[in-house]
Amino acid sequence: MINFENKEYLKLKETDNDAYGDLVNGILIGDERIIHTYKSVRDGLVFTNKRLIAINIQGITGKKKDITILPYDRIQAFSVETAGVIDLDSELYLWFSGMGQVKFEFTSRTDVSAICRCIGECILD
Repeated sequence: MINFENKEYLKLKETDNDAYGDLVNGILIGDERIIHTYKSVRDGLVFTNKRLIAINIQGITGKKKDITILPYDRIQAFSVETAGVIDLDSELYLWFSGMGQVKFEFTSRTDVSAICRCIGECILD
């Protein structure tokens, strides 16, 4: 599992939902579908209608991959910090039952309202 205490997902920006299709399509269940996909240089974050899927590409060749599933029903709280004049990144903080805080950092152009809406719809539904 990804060690979220020592690793931040930095500079995620929205990308095509097929960017990690080869990794996640095989683990999607029933009516689960990809809603948003974000990618940094190597790592990624996939929002589905059932869970978050954090992808950590490891090693020089990138053949080793760590996929961590973060179920919406374990989220106790979440917070979004928007980009400012000096701080050019937006941050998403999630608090998971039994796991603690997880932080994801997005580029300044990311629609953080869409992220909040997505999480809200999934945890309140």
